Formats: sequence, C-alpha cells, structure tokens
Amino acid sequence: MIVGVGIDVVDVARFGQTLARTPRLAARLFTAAEQTLPLASLAATFAAKEAVAKALGAPVGLRWTDAQVHRDAGGRPEITVTGTVAARAGALGVRRWHLTMSHDAGIASAMVVAEG
Repeated sequence: MIVGVGIDVVDVARFGQTLARTPRLAARLFTAAEQTLPLASLAATFAAKEAVAKALGAPVGLRWTDAQVHRDAGGRPEITVTGTVAARAGALGVRRWHLTMSHDAGIASAMVVAEG
C-alpha cells in the first residue's frame, strides 16, 4: 500500500548561491558523506529530502540529516531514515522507500514513494 508520494524540483544554480550565502546551511541539510557531492548531485539530494518530507505529510520537526541519500552497490539511489524521519515513517507504517533522482539543464528533481 502506498502511504505517501512526494516530488520536488530544485534550480541548481540558485541552490548553489544559497549554500554560498549561508555557509552553515550545508551542515544542517546534509550528512558529512552527502556534503562531498558535486553541486548538481547535492541539489538532487536536497530534492529527495524534500520529497521524503512531502511523502510523510510535511510534519514540523523533521531533521534534514535524519534522511540520508546514498547509492546501493549497483548505483541505484536509496534513502536511509533515522531519528525524527524514522519516527514519523514508523507512525505512518512506512516499511519501504522508492526513490528516483535526476539533474539536467540546471534543474535537479526527485520523486519518492513511501510504501507500507
């Protein structure tokens, strides 16, 4: 059963300008491993985290670093949730996440399906 669906789109250049203007923002949004990504991938990762929040109903109090985007051995994007995000997902009965991400022509996007 689908518990929630989320999608988000990010303008890569504008996102880069925001990160440059607010130096501590990257640490609030991304795990240490995620912070090493190139800008377009970082923007897609942010879009994925926004999509996760939307799939969970966008509740107040989610910590950005409690959803980590990474790749499996075959290169497929995955989400690992902990803390506040895992608590909300558990309360809704989410057992599995499906994620797709893309970036091209200055735009990054992500779509998430939360499955129960």
